[in-house]
Amino acid sequence: MTIKFDTNTGLVPVIIQDYLNLKVLMLGYMNQEAFDKTLQEKRVTFFSRSKNRLWTKGETSGNFLELIDWQLDCDNDTILIKAKPLGPTCHKGTATCFAEESDKGFLYELQQTISDKIDNNDENSYTNELYKKGINKVAQKVGEEAVELVIEAKDDNDDLFLNEAADLLYHYLILLKAKGFTIEDVETILKLRSK
Repeated sequence: MTIKFDTNTGLVPVIIQDYLNLKVLMLGYMNQEAFDKTLQEKRVTFFSRSKNRLWTKGETSGNFLELIDWQLDCDNDTILIKAKPLGPTCHKGTATCFAEESDKGFLYELQQTISDKIDNNDENSYTNELYKKGINKVAQKVGEEAVELVIEAKDDNDDLFLNEAADLLYHYLILLKAKGFTIEDVETILKLRSK
């Protein structure tokens, strides 16, 4: 896999995407040196055309982009990087440079938070405490939340219904983690069913 850097500028466009919610965060450019540094340090480094030098995103703000994965497009002349943003990506303080502030990917962020609390054995976490009680307790809690949601569905209090729906979804994510699965695994099944 050889990157086709532009023969005149020595640069290649790089699209940065949030690895969890797949939002496009920004566009930058790399030369070979910036690409090599990105792979070596696992933090995204660009070649700044305005500064005419290598520039690691976050070097002044601390809002680094941690490299998760990368791939080339079909012509080998554009790089797609999936990264974990450590703070806002845009210099204007927004999550993306494209003003895309949708919460569509929040469930993936929540899934990661739940996983982190469990994997890091967070002693102050309700999530971790429930998880450590075992699969039976986690499954029981999902059942309780499902019953509470059904009860609220029969009434007319939208606020209570939505709160119970949120509780059920949260505990369902813990159950998925306890069983060793993710939302992506469930999505795969749903996609197969839709065919």
